[in-house]
Amino acid sequence: MSVFHYIAIFLTAIAIFFIARWHYQRNVNIKKRMQLDQVFTNISHELLTPLTVIGASIERLRDQEPRYAKDYALMELNVERMTRLLQQILETSKSQSGELKLKVAQGDVMEYIRQTALCIEPLMHKKGLAFSIQCTPKSMMGWIDTDKLDKIIYNLLSNAAKYTRTPGMVQLKVRTNEYFDQIVIQVIDNGIGIPADRMKQLFKRYYDGDYRWMKVHGTGLGLALTRDLVYLHNGTITCQSDQTIGTTFTVTLPIKKEAFAPSQIDDQHQIDFAKPNNNIIDLSSLEQPDTTEEHQEVDRSHFYRILLVEDNEELLMLMETLLSNRFNILKATNGAAALDIISKEPIDLIVSDVSMPEMDGNELTRQIKTTPEWSHLPIILISAKAHEEDRKASMLLGADDYVTKPFRLGDLELRINNIIENRIRIVGERATAAAVEEEPRPATPDEEFLQRANACVHKHLDDSDFDRDAFASEMGASQSTLYNKLRALTGLNVTAYIRDIRMKEAKRMAETQSDLRVSDLAYKVGFKDPKYFATCFRKEFGIQPSEYIEQHNK
Repeated sequence: MSVFHYIAIFLTAIAIFFIARWHYQRNVNIKKRMQLDQVFTNISHELLTPLTVIGASIERLRDQEPRYAKDYALMELNVERMTRLLQQILETSKSQSGELKLKVAQGDVMEYIRQTALCIEPLMHKKGLAFSIQCTPKSMMGWIDTDKLDKIIYNLLSNAAKYTRTPGMVQLKVRTNEYFDQIVIQVIDNGIGIPADRMKQLFKRYYDGDYRWMKVHGTGLGLALTRDLVYLHNGTITCQSDQTIGTTFTVTLPIKKEAFAPSQIDDQHQIDFAKPNNNIIDLSSLEQPDTTEEHQEVDRSHFYRILLVEDNEELLMLMETLLSNRFNILKATNGAAALDIISKEPIDLIVSDVSMPEMDGNELTRQIKTTPEWSHLPIILISAKAHEEDRKASMLLGADDYVTKPFRLGDLELRINNIIENRIRIVGERATAAAVEEEPRPATPDEEFLQRANACVHKHLDDSDFDRDAFASEMGASQSTLYNKLRALTGLNVTAYIRDIRMKEAKRMAETQSDLRVSDLAYKVGFKDPKYFATCFRKEFGIQPSEYIEQHNK
């Protein structure tokens, strides 16, 4: 797996390059910017070669070690994203220097646009957006530059996806005019809209827009490059937006051969419809469950349950991939969604980003720590803010740990393990202290809760149908509250807690009732199947129940 580390280091270096380029170009004068453009353009061109090599290496690794499918998909996703960014830089630089050239070929324009848009559908699906494509007519021949048209469609659709909240809608409508010599492409969304005072800056390079507020990625190049590509086609682009309705971008492009200069026409090649199918990786490959026989045999019922809260989908998937071998993972993309999960699902620990839309990690921490039934839940916060005052602010709200980006996922796992081990140690120390205490004292609320829980299980000891649902109902608590309380106080989940009491009671009965048969003993402690009871008994005490009874009879 060492090759993964080399690839990760290289991709990180490219990310740093992008950040440096964006920062310098936003903060220098025009003359200096043109000089920097040339430098960054040269570097961008050189970086495309190792990215291609990495892509080929991933394919080779996929054939040799197919079990790491999620890792390959994540790497491919980021290689493809960086390749697009590099190509966008090169195209922008060419446009600024007047070197951007058009090369149109003949083909079914509507079919090409449809195939290109279908490749972007996984991105829409991942965001939970309804996505529709409408081409009128369904088929029509024309002349287009597929490379430039692909970038126009991708930029407009990905931009719509960025600024449309879930649940939302994005539509792609394509039609021809009455003379069949132009196509009109409309991208329609019901997102946040664009304020009127920002419309004039919309197609300006390095314009921030609302991407910071929406917590999405932005470079300030996409729409500016799209406009340049449309103008290169001798087309037009307009935008209509209403903050209560959404936004519509309308692009008009000529498609007749006569609209282009002889040097812009490629008579030798037809449009290759296989090309757009490789433009966007299918994100569903990142979520394919592990169906190997080895994975199916693992009993995950005793695994600790960790809630990951992160709005960056790739980081969320990567953390899930790393941690899912040892923990049961739940996911949320913001604090509000996390609170909804916590109120319904049993949770042992929370790992949350700080900067998120709707509700950030600090507010999530505050609400959890001020709610009595959740306040015991440990929280690890992740943030790009490395200043000591930011860390202190989060810790004062109740965060148990604070990790700054970038971080190693192995370090995060180590911090999770430390918190869990400390919890187990505290539970053990509490039990030891209770055992040696001589002076009677009033029971604490936690001790009273455990006394009630213990009595409740003993009351239904021989009831094989007494499960988590019945236990929670009897205790007057939700399943998640019961789970959280028992895990915090005993280190056991609900099922394990019931089984632990039944096993201890079975051992006591075996010691005091010498005439018991194993089947009778199993039924007395709520097991339907004596064979399964014997398996659990041996696992718990290292001896078969029949042998244990025989030993005590002697």
